[in-house]
Amino acid sequence: MENLAQKTVGAIVADNYKTASVFQKYHIDFCCNGDRTLDEACKAENVDTRLLEREIASALEGSPENYSGYNTWSLDFLADFIQKKYHGGIRERSPEITAYLDKICKVHGQRHPELKDIYHLFSESVAELNMHMKKEEVMLFPFIRKMVQAKNEQSELVLPMFGTVRNPVQMMMIEHNQEGERFRQIAGLSNNYTPADDACSTYKVAFEALKTFEEDLHVHIHLENNILFPKSILLEQEFNA
Repeated sequence: MENLAQKTVGAIVADNYKTASVFQKYHIDFCCNGDRTLDEACKAENVDTRLLEREIASALEGSPENYSGYNTWSLDFLADFIQKKYHGGIRERSPEITAYLDKICKVHGQRHPELKDIYHLFSESVAELNMHMKKEEVMLFPFIRKMVQAKNEQSELVLPMFGTVRNPVQMMMIEHNQEGERFRQIAGLSNNYTPADDACSTYKVAFEALKTFEEDLHVHIHLENNILFPKSILLEQEFNA
């Protein structure tokens, strides 16, 4: 196996998504902070790098050497997939989760005041994510599709109003970091989505839904930060060569 210690966490997961479960186990962020090397991430989380390397090797056992999952997809197909599965998922599930949180705040809020903070943080995240996704769907993703089409057709690429794909990519990554931090706060307030001893069924369902929402958001951000965005920058450079 290559020396993983100096490879970025995001690149490791991009090469083979089976490794994501290892990083999740040790609470190592491979999406918003995927630009850290494995060694840097392990030191930050006080995890033995050699232990993690062994667990990564174990996770990859039985997987074809060239397996890379999402990393093999064309950029236009990947953008379509993200928009349909993850953008669509946020829009579909966020009203239901908001309703759950509102209900448990009213029933359990006095005994568990942290629920109100979780409710407000989630509401803020949904509002920001809706604006964020709109910008991707109206500005960034269409340009990525145009680049793919221009390359396939060997035609000239019309420059976008934003100048270079790096500009919206940088903006999107900053916004990803903001949402990553918001969900770190939610995870902390909820004791990593552990319901209180007196939790009712809605309380438990709300926390499970929040946990799933965050897990999907991590995959969503990983696909953009570690695969779609860097490959889009490289593709644009081909037109400027």
